[in-house]
Amino acid sequence: MFEITMLGTASAVPTTQRGLSAIAMRRDGDVFLLDCGEGTQRQMMRFGVSYMKVKAIFISHLHLDHFLGVFGLVETMALNGRKEKLTIYGPRGSSAVFNRKDFVEIVEIDGKFSRQFDGFTASAFPTGHTKESFGFVFAEETRRRFHEDKAKGLGLKGPMFSQIMEKGSLKIGKKTIKLKDVTYEQEGKKLVYTGDAVASAAIAKAAKGADLLIHEATFCCDRQEEAKEAKHCTALQAAQVAKKAGAKKLLLTHISGRYLGSQQLLDEAKKAFENTAVAEDGMKLSV
Repeated sequence: MFEITMLGTASAVPTTQRGLSAIAMRRDGDVFLLDCGEGTQRQMMRFGVSYMKVKAIFISHLHLDHFLGVFGLVETMALNGRKEKLTIYGPRGSSAVFNRKDFVEIVEIDGKFSRQFDGFTASAFPTGHTKESFGFVFAEETRRRFHEDKAKGLGLKGPMFSQIMEKGSLKIGKKTIKLKDVTYEQEGKKLVYTGDAVASAAIAKAAKGADLLIHEATFCCDRQEEAKEAKHCTALQAAQVAKKAGAKKLLLTHISGRYLGSQQLLDEAKKAFENTAVAEDGMKLSV
């Protein structure tokens, strides 16, 4: 399960209601940051996310509103005696941008990036906002689960569950119980974050079947030409991507300060994809 806290949901300029781009993704007690805009560490304190538990930061692209918070966050970690490695994954040029502390590792990525973590895989895909802008897919591994009633009915108990998992079968009395007869495969969850993006078939492909697609929606259709020029998306375009991807839920973020409320964005997106929400700072979701 991925637990999400939206730390910053504004576009290039923060507002009194929205901080700059940052998302905390928790899994099994670890924290992973998806972008880290100015003021992220304060937002983490405000919304109850431990900055000392951050294992990695994924930077979608090198525009200031998506990475300026890294510097203050790393300094705070150092002041608090951080020794554990912190890995920053970012596009080409990241090694020259981020300050070097002994505990910081910089990994430059491209659209072929893929890294295995404990229980899930992180991979990247190009988003078209800049030559070096990437979204991220976080996909849990498929897990084998027991049909508990059936397994217990056949005599499995205690350590037998781990034994049959290791061996593939287990003899109980005169019967041989096969693992496939008492288990099923549970598909892992899939979370996708676009960062800044131009709506595209490539994003829909990367987000195929996503349990949650967090997609930028800087503008509504009333500013479609501006969105096109700035290589951003409208709420409707994001919804169309979600529909094409067959995503289960769409969350709109990176909202322009021109929109004081979220209703216009929500109404526009729901024309194409009903299960849509607009992110607010502090919003929490489980995937």
